Amino acid sequence: MSSSPSSSAQAARAAVAARLKELRLEAGLTGVELAERCGWHKAKSSRIENARTPPSDADIRTWCAACGAQRHAEDLIASSRSAESMFVEWRRKQRTGLRRLQDSYVERYRQTTHFRIYSPDIVPGFVQTPAYATALLSSITEFRQIPDDVADAVAARTERSQIVHEGRRRFALLVEEAVLRYRIGDAATMAGQLGYLLSVMSLPTVSLGIIPFTAPRPMWPLEACYIFDDRMVQVELLTTDVTIRAPTEIATYLAAFTELHKLAVYGNQARALITSAIDSLEG
Repeated sequence: MSSSPSSSAQAARAAVAARLKELRLEAGLTGVELAERCGWHKAKSSRIENARTPPSDADIRTWCAACGAQRHAEDLIASSRSAESMFVEWRRKQRTGLRRLQDSYVERYRQTTHFRIYSPDIVPGFVQTPAYATALLSSITEFRQIPDDVADAVAARTERSQIVHEGRRRFALLVEEAVLRYRIGDAATMAGQLGYLLSVMSLPTVSLGIIPFTAPRPMWPLEACYIFDDRMVQVELLTTDVTIRAPTEIATYLAAFTELHKLAVYGNQARALITSAIDSLEG
């Protein structure tokens, strides 16, 4: 993963260019022949293929049609459109603190009716208690050395999370059992958070699955990901927030989520894991 938005964007542009070149080669066309089929100068093909000129949507459709590969056009268009914005450093997004970042998600959440969320390490933000969120965001603030507006950020996150209780959206939450055991905050904070999970999992619009430590792993633990309907995936890495809109990549995350879903336990079995984690806090 590139370390800066500019280098990440260039890598994304290069990936689109490389895929277009592959389609040309698979079609058995030279650069000159492709240009003739597309009706433009051969230099344009070269500039696009070497990532010196970003292709327009029309350019990509024309290129794919010339190669007999129209089925790839929409994926490439989505990748090309997001090349400048799909990789955004947390440092840039959080430079003024965390409250503004919390507010930036509101419209995205309003537009979504079905959330699928997988987290290997922390309780998803939608179902965090204020105390847990305070402990987590305080750690982030200290680690990244950004302005401390944790109280405002927690208030914004708590307010935004009320959509879980509105009943108009569906939430499929998958977490690794480690999420129940990692001590974010003190024992009281964790006890309150785990107790809240027991409460929220009874909501008719919420499905909470927990993948036990002992589950056989045909699908390995992944990075945290948030799937918004079938239109976008947000992947959270240590330094970077990645937004994915290419249909085939979204389909891959949906397939992975389905496989992880098969590993999880629900209902009474999930409650037993949460209760066990609560009991361990007393030791």
